[in-house]
Amino acid sequence: MKPLFLNPPTFEDFDGGAGSRYQAAREVRSFWYPTWLCYPAGMIPGSRVVDAPVQRFDINDCLNIAKDFDMVVMFTSTPTLALDTETARRIKDQKPSTVIVLTGPQVTILPEESLRQGVGIIDVVCRGEFDYAIKELCEGRNWESIEGISFLKDNKYYATPDRPILTDLDSLPFVSQVYKRDLPISEYIIPHFKSPYISIYTSRGCPAKCTFCLWPQTYAGQKMRTRSPENVYEEVKWITENLPELRDLSFDDDTFSADTRHARAVAELIKPLGISWVINARANCDFETLKIMRDAGLHHVIVGYESGNEQILKNIKKGVTRERATQFTKDCRTLGLTIHGAFIMGLPGETKETIKDTIEYAKQLDLDSIQVSLASPYPGTEFWNECQKEGWLASENYIDNTGHQMCVVNYPHLSNQEIFDSVERFYKKFYFRPKYIARSIGKMIVNSEERKKLIKEGKQYLDYMKKRKQN
Repeated sequence: MKPLFLNPPTFEDFDGGAGSRYQAAREVRSFWYPTWLCYPAGMIPGSRVVDAPVQRFDINDCLNIAKDFDMVVMFTSTPTLALDTETARRIKDQKPSTVIVLTGPQVTILPEESLRQGVGIIDVVCRGEFDYAIKELCEGRNWESIEGISFLKDNKYYATPDRPILTDLDSLPFVSQVYKRDLPISEYIIPHFKSPYISIYTSRGCPAKCTFCLWPQTYAGQKMRTRSPENVYEEVKWITENLPELRDLSFDDDTFSADTRHARAVAELIKPLGISWVINARANCDFETLKIMRDAGLHHVIVGYESGNEQILKNIKKGVTRERATQFTKDCRTLGLTIHGAFIMGLPGETKETIKDTIEYAKQLDLDSIQVSLASPYPGTEFWNECQKEGWLASENYIDNTGHQMCVVNYPHLSNQEIFDSVERFYKKFYFRPKYIARSIGKMIVNSEERKKLIKEGKQYLDYMKKRKQN
């Protein structure tokens, strides 16, 4: 079978590829690559990847494309399962022989429920990593012999044995080659990256135990598996030779710095290539590793601080103290590395006072940019189990009808509305500081490109906040 790997149409500015964070419309236009879909696409002749939100394809565009394929594979999420199932129905109505496959954390945790929600529409769900499961489906193997899939047959639920996690990551294709073949690289934008950029993985899984984090608990596992540094080097070398327009490379691993030996080895190998790159890092990465990476071209880190309250950090099993995170931030400053900090409002233990503490903490850190999300307990996470046990879930609707995050947790001492309102307050307190405004004006004065970028992002942010309030 010839497969279409589809990131389906959804809400305006909805970033479904945001991974272990939260799938939702973004404050500023922001799109990650559909990396998981691109791995099997690179292994199957005749495949194609379509990223409808980025390519601005509507449902009719996707239906027209899908006509030429025998199978459609979609990576779905908890917030968009119903919407994605409707897209699948349209594809099935058009060509009933099309095999529809859903992948991702939601269907991994709730495979039977997902299938029954899409009876007559969804043919197969893949549990966990699906690279080789999709390949074997396309080869025409008997479904009962393919590990890691679930399906309905005569309305009876079947689940084949779990597929062992993939340890030989070097056996996978270079996703960058699939990007070049199928995707409009210039349309992918992360505001705090240089554009154009691309992202690749050098590992899968994360050894951290954060209770809220989606992928490690539900999908990729909490055991970190790495590509060989030599294999990473070969892909980065291919990128430099075939994508000369590239200005930034993102190592979008859950935590690139978790295995410091691997991080250092990759840095040393790619150093002669002279590229500019960014990583997701934990705030406990040591100074020497940061320096080795900086010297090899690292210029920017994305860090999950989550909260400025020590007890909340313990509650979510962050494994990094506020003091350590503060030192990490100082180390990055010393090395000239910029930081994008991620924070979450509404984690267990949150109060009006802890919200104030976290906002003040972010201001003290004086980061280059921030993202503030609402705590969302997805099925399969320890946070979800805790919310179920304590009766904290106020709703099962993670997003509103325009794709913006809703607050689904409601504590006896802190309402979901108070948590929701704290996000806008956080952004205003951080970005409307005289120090931050002065720094931004300075950048705009000396750099016309930066001026255009900041004005554009400022407008997008204000539009986002307006829509968020209305819904």
